[in-house]
Amino acid sequence: MSEAKIRTAFILAAGLGLRLRPLTAQCPKPLLPVGGRPMITHAMAHLHAVGVERFIVNTHHCAEAYDRVFPDKQWQGCPIIFRHEPVLLDTAGGLKNIEDLLDDAPLLIYNGDILTDIDLNRLMAVHFASGKEVTLALRSEGPLRNITLDNQGRICDMRGLTGFSGVRQTLFTGIYIVERRFLRRLEAGRIESVIPVFVRMLQEEAGSVAYVMLDEGSWHDIGSIEEYERIAAAGKQSTVTAS
Repeated sequence: MSEAKIRTAFILAAGLGLRLRPLTAQCPKPLLPVGGRPMITHAMAHLHAVGVERFIVNTHHCAEAYDRVFPDKQWQGCPIIFRHEPVLLDTAGGLKNIEDLLDDAPLLIYNGDILTDIDLNRLMAVHFASGKEVTLALRSEGPLRNITLDNQGRICDMRGLTGFSGVRQTLFTGIYIVERRFLRRLEAGRIESVIPVFVRMLQEEAGSVAYVMLDEGSWHDIGSIEEYERIAAAGKQSTVTAS
């Protein structure tokens, strides 16, 4: 199972970038430069290094900027399909909105505003071994730990929404794998995060959402101007796989 690969990744890039204004007033956050190149290309390099060959990117704010950065709709020979959202659909809605672009293979989903070098091969191996619809990449420590594990090591709660108590709080990295059948749970055109969808799954059955704890390596959520400037000034291109 560890040799299985995922060929398509969905990079979530349709946010408004409000936390990084005014830097994002005329530029989508994933296109801000880090290490001399657009932030999103660090994600692409990370994904390509583990076998991803095609990228789907959703857009909204300043969508035309992607045409300037990727005029050939490709990166390092890998095709990029841009799917514009005139109305922001959030993560679940955005995922349902690309359903027609997918085959029956699993899909690797990656937030477009993070920089990380966590082990995606381990994530894929755990997903294929679990047989679950969804597998999340988690970390033990971090700024926002709101994924709860129970005393059997299963995910039992997210953001305190299930009503189930747990014994350990963890951080969701914004990277996960879904099976095609997961999309049946989503409603076309509905503006919704994936978190309530995961919560409904957990309410049906504790442990129905799989995970792997990936504490090795670095992980940065570019959620403030201060964090972005710190990462950019430090030349954090070393935290991700080089292109």
